[in-house]
Amino acid sequence: MADRVLVIGRGGREHALAWKLAQSPHLKQILIAPGNAGTANDGKMSNSGVLISNHTILSQFCKDHNIGCVIAGPETLLAAGIVDDLVAAGIPCFGPTAKAAQLGTNRYFTNIFLDQHGIPTARWKAFSNPKEACAFINSADFPPLVIKPNNFGSRKKIVLASNRADASKAAQDILQVTYIYFYVKVFPSLLLSFQYLCFVDGTTFIPMPPVRVQKQLLNDHQSASIVGIGALAPFPKVSEVLLEKIKSTLLQHILESMKQEGMSYAGVLQVELMLTKSGVKVLSLGCHFGDPQCQIILQLLKSDLYEVIQAAVGGQLCNSILAWSDNCTAVSVSMENGSYLQGHKKSMEITGLLQANELGLEIFHGATIIKEGKVLSNGNRILTATAVKQDIMSALEDIYKGLAVVSIQGATYGKETSHQTIAFFRQFVYVTNGK
Repeated sequence: MADRVLVIGRGGREHALAWKLAQSPHLKQILIAPGNAGTANDGKMSNSGVLISNHTILSQFCKDHNIGCVIAGPETLLAAGIVDDLVAAGIPCFGPTAKAAQLGTNRYFTNIFLDQHGIPTARWKAFSNPKEACAFINSADFPPLVIKPNNFGSRKKIVLASNRADASKAAQDILQVTYIYFYVKVFPSLLLSFQYLCFVDGTTFIPMPPVRVQKQLLNDHQSASIVGIGALAPFPKVSEVLLEKIKSTLLQHILESMKQEGMSYAGVLQVELMLTKSGVKVLSLGCHFGDPQCQIILQLLKSDLYEVIQAAVGGQLCNSILAWSDNCTAVSVSMENGSYLQGHKKSMEITGLLQANELGLEIFHGATIIKEGKVLSNGNRILTATAVKQDIMSALEDIYKGLAVVSIQGATYGKETSHQTIAFFRQFVYVTNGK
């Protein structure tokens, strides 16, 4: 069995993958390309400068360094066919082909796929002309309030409008093909939605605990600020009975449909679901671990991740039984640099990370670099702090104690955003307490 793997990417997802892989006794080294400050020379983990955009060079690097498996994270690389090219060169890969990756990177492709295979989803309509989109928004007999650009590059531009006027403005602002989705209720925050992920090998799938991610957190301040986004798993509002039904019907249907379309692969399938009065509907699909879904789910996985990956790549998931932490909840808060999205690209020094670790917090780096011995921010999503406890609020309390010692120069983690995050978690407390 190979003793070295390569994780491709630079975010919190890739840090979490490398962190979990480093726990495997089968591996002596995990290379991350390009990696971040959190994956730089930390135990088994080390960053690599290999040119990941050139798949010929990357293939030769894998052969020269005895890479047993490549785990590719970023959607842009998956859509560019990195898995196809590496597999063609004889390099085992954990991730989707370019064709399958379209389910996560091309919303038009995804919705056509869902409709053609009779998979329940939200009502939608596509436009390339802003005037036609606005006319539809203002005349439709339902409130088309969710505006989504077509491609993954504009994912951050998704708008959850509160009225038709805002929806029309969003459609005008988006230059690409625009999708108007119909949700059952006018206000998206009132909808019960969650993500359900599973390991897949083309034939078999093994589900992971359901995840709920905070959908919308706004910060209108123009000064430098940090925005927090919460997530928790397992999501307590989804019963085991419902999960079994989703697995045996909806997930099975999706995977069989993908197989019919020649989109089978070894990797992860992420399905965002919405519970409605008319049943469970698919909101979106992704063919890789999401961020922060990856960071929080891997905290609960007790099994050896490398063994799971090897089973998936070898088409042997049918022989795998995964172990998960029982009677506990994993909670995460991602810290984002709100000023970065406003064009303020200046790096900021981050201190207190070791102290937060000593308080029991697991911190996964996102957009960070090391320069002159200092950890600096280098983008929007800076880090994801995670904790696992028996109940949600205990885990959240640990996170905020840890984040209190983390300082990001020139920015603050505002009280108004932390209060919104706490409110997000509190709505689920009564479920886990059995009230």
